[in-house]
Amino acid sequence: MSLKGRIQEDVKSAMRAHERERLAALRLITAAIKQKEVDGRTELGDAQVLAVLDKMVKQRRESLEQYNQAGRDDLAAKEQFELDLIQAYLPEPLAEDELDNLIRSTIAELGASSMRDMGAVMSALRGQVQGRADMKAVSQAVRTRLAS
Repeated sequence: MSLKGRIQEDVKSAMRAHERERLAALRLITAAIKQKEVDGRTELGDAQVLAVLDKMVKQRRESLEQYNQAGRDDLAAKEQFELDLIQAYLPEPLAEDELDNLIRSTIAELGASSMRDMGAVMSALRGQVQGRADMKAVSQAVRTRLAS
């Protein structure tokens, strides 16, 4: 079953079980996917759905940090719930050494030697690490590797 199909099935089961919070969070996910489909006038595949979920995770992390700094525990709890739910649909995160090996092999494969090659390296890595690693951390690791 596709990722989008799995989310839609979970919406139905949350409706049947009368899980209001879970249903609201799942509807946020389906709305974001639907918006992307309408904007692009296309049906999203698993890779594009992962990109949408990855963006939503990033937004939730930023909001969670801001709510915690402001002392808004009620809103922070809601964001944490949504973050946990979204992350359940993402693939298993890459371990630090797996990510490092992937970066090394991609740099070697592309023959990247300077910071000018960073875009090509990130483009090649994006499909492999999407949803499995924080792209900001990947970017920093690539930058460090290319600078040395």
